[in-house]
Amino acid sequence: MSPVRILGIVLLVAGIVILYFGWQTSQGLVEQAHETLTGRFTDETTWYFIGGGVAVVLGLLLTIFGVKR
Repeated sequence: MSPVRILGIVLLVAGIVILYFGWQTSQGLVEQAHETLTGRFTDETTWYFIGGGVAVVLGLLLTIFGVKR
């Protein structure tokens, strides 16, 4: 297995973990109140979702395509 694919798997797992933390954060009482009053999540929670999503997409791309020899 090439190092690029290993990096892809690591990014994929890290992205899933970050998305999980973002979801957990979004379910908190303070976060729910903030979202109810303002109609959006806090910046911290939004960055969890963005960072996790980017890591998952990059991880998938690297794992599926990797480096062609």
